[in-house]
Amino acid sequence: MSRQGGRGTESKKMNSELFTLTYGALVTQLCKDYENDDDVNKQLDKMGYNIGVRLIEDFLARSNVGRCHDFRETADVIAKIAFKMYLGITPSITNWSPGGDEFSLILENNPLVDFVELPDNHSTLIYSNLLCGVLRGALEMVQMAVDVKFVQDTLKGDSVTEIRMKLIRRIEDNLPAGEE
Repeated sequence: MSRQGGRGTESKKMNSELFTLTYGALVTQLCKDYENDDDVNKQLDKMGYNIGVRLIEDFLARSNVGRCHDFRETADVIAKIAFKMYLGITPSITNWSPGGDEFSLILENNPLVDFVELPDNHSTLIYSNLLCGVLRGALEMVQMAVDVKFVQDTLKGDSVTEIRMKLIRRIEDNLPAGEE
């Protein structure tokens, strides 16, 4: 039996489209369930956070990435490994703050927004806010408290999608008394 070439690529494209459409249905339902975009944005962030808290274990097991030594290394791992692994894209890292505690991820192509057009009555909806929650939740599990937010979005007419990440603090391991 022979396998047709390109079948794996076709399957990944179909899976990607299914994911994108399913995510769109989720956002649509949230818009129906909540009265305003701010509440939908909070729910997307909360859902993303819960996903990130669980996804980090899968990521660490599959990627064999060790502990990052600084926030720059963390940014590289997020952009070059995590986004590639889960969304099939590699955002660029730009706009580092002088202190090295803040940077931007630039997504030339956000797969979550394929087939999406925001209605005029949802101008404050942050459609892909789930991603901010995922990043925040995953990084919290590896002892990094971060602030993550969208500052540009192609759905709102910007040329690129930009996610801004700021390291708030490192979370110290609190071991029970007597354990080290």
